[in-house]
Amino acid sequence: MNLSTLDIGIIGFYIVISLAIGFWISNRASKNINGYFLGGNEMPWYYLGLSNASGMFDISGTMWMVYILFIYGLKSIFIPWLWPAFNQIFMMIFLSIWLRRSGVMTGAEWITFRFGENLGAKLSHISVVVFALLGVLGFLAYGFVGAGKFAVAFLPWELSADPHTNEIYYGLILTAITTVYVVKGGMFSVVITEVVQFVIMTIACIAIGVIAMQQVSPEMLAKVTPEGWDSILFSWQLDLDWSGILQSANDKIVDDGWSLFSVFFMLVLFKGFLQSLAGPAPNYDMQRVLSAKTPVEAAKMSWIVNLVLLFPRYMMVTGLTILALVYFMDDLNAMGSDVDFEQILPFALKNYVPSGLLGLVIAGLLATFMSTFAATTNAAPAYVVNDIYKKYINPNAADKTYVHLSYIVSIVFVVAGTSIGLFVPSLNDVILWIVSALYGGYTAANMLKWYWWRFNGFGYFIGMLTGIVAAFVMMFTDLSPLFGFPILFGLCLLGCLIGTLSTKPEDIKVLSNFYIKTRPWGFWKPVLAEIQKTQPHIKPNIDFKRDMVNVVVGIIWHLSLTAAPIFMVIQQFQAFGVALVSIAITSLYLKIFWWDNMRDYPDDSTEASSAVSEITEPLACK
Repeated sequence: MNLSTLDIGIIGFYIVISLAIGFWISNRASKNINGYFLGGNEMPWYYLGLSNASGMFDISGTMWMVYILFIYGLKSIFIPWLWPAFNQIFMMIFLSIWLRRSGVMTGAEWITFRFGENLGAKLSHISVVVFALLGVLGFLAYGFVGAGKFAVAFLPWELSADPHTNEIYYGLILTAITTVYVVKGGMFSVVITEVVQFVIMTIACIAIGVIAMQQVSPEMLAKVTPEGWDSILFSWQLDLDWSGILQSANDKIVDDGWSLFSVFFMLVLFKGFLQSLAGPAPNYDMQRVLSAKTPVEAAKMSWIVNLVLLFPRYMMVTGLTILALVYFMDDLNAMGSDVDFEQILPFALKNYVPSGLLGLVIAGLLATFMSTFAATTNAAPAYVVNDIYKKYINPNAADKTYVHLSYIVSIVFVVAGTSIGLFVPSLNDVILWIVSALYGGYTAANMLKWYWWRFNGFGYFIGMLTGIVAAFVMMFTDLSPLFGFPILFGLCLLGCLIGTLSTKPEDIKVLSNFYIKTRPWGFWKPVLAEIQKTQPHIKPNIDFKRDMVNVVVGIIWHLSLTAAPIFMVIQQFQAFGVALVSIAITSLYLKIFWWDNMRDYPDDSTEASSAVSEITEPLACK
């Protein structure tokens, strides 16, 4: 593609600015391990929220979302529940507060807070580190694949005559640039750069949405989409027939295995609810929560992610999709059975975004790759350095030693992740394995850890080990990771129960410390009874019903925020108005019954209130 001098200048300027931020902040970030991984717990919640939103706004995910909206229409808003997209609602309602109260630095360190220091706890700790690092490798490979596909479509230089080799070269170049600024600047660099990136992307998203509304009328869209494409409603069957329009779309629906859409919907809802109850996986999302100043600010951070991410992102996704539907259909039909739906996004951008704005959009999308890649890369050394080297090998090393080792670990994981990406056939394959197989194996153990006092380190370890092994086995079967989730969850749950009930409960002192600081609801009555023998003023968490109602309202709020920009861009203004009314009503409800009731720490215990300063300091600094 021939980019104008203006476009190339904008892209180059952005890359230089990103690198400059990393080096400028590096001195501040590298003072100690807490500053490198958590930004010293000094960053405002809205910065962290914008950063987290930017980290979720990646090239690979955007290409995938354009493809699913193209094929499945308005019903595609349910497909990201595979992640699950609504887990941020559980986070903002209660889990971010519970997690931040621990004061730890990583998800693996949280395991010590929950289970103590015995053999079961140490095995659990190691299993979380392994899971987290597998997740890092998976996401790095996922980002690498998307970046290469995107760059080949836009950047003007032919580095190789072979398109696939060209993708690899561009992926390696973008990866190297991103690695430099994240390694130098740590969490400070990641957050500050991502805030800049988010501003760029928001401008680009709005512009693309407006361009699409000007270029594509509802009548034009209706001619190139099957009946029901613009409806959010569905029956037992998907009932989208692309015959006579794009036969390969019908083949893709069959290949995805989602023709029985009611079954798909029930599965993603079941899976999503359980995974959301388990809390965040040990990745960049958890690191943002632990980086917040206070527990309430952690919850606000999770809230603003939904508020600022969904509307602009879906303006871009919908705009690119409808441009491709109207103007790219002949090219897709010409591809026959070899159609590559992941090329829809590059086509729409190349042909319908004017010079200058195109440079901004490309810079913004490159930014989304860099932000996701950076956030993921930052998580790897947090686990290797803090949870392996510092805990088991050299607990008394100088802060500079830990930071310099973090540089090395980041580079090693980037190399490993990109190497895996060389062998990945498509984005969809990576997404399904990560969210359904790998995260599916994470669900049972991490759900039980919050809500059941008897659950111990041995149960956690066996449950996690079962999940990790099963996830790898599923890579070599024809079973869909989504449809295999109930089996996977059942096996992991059985492993958790066997490991727990065949071994002793955790030390009551460990459980009491966890309960007093975190104060979860669930099955904690025996622990509470023991605590009340010496501290009768400690009260249980009685907010379960309120939290669950808030979660349901929050999911409706989230779904409305997703649907509203799609309705607006396809110019269904009556449906758009209904979505706005839904957003307003659910927002008011959440303001009254959630926002106004948040507390940093339980206020019924002198221990909790006097321990605030202790809790807010990461355990690694003690």
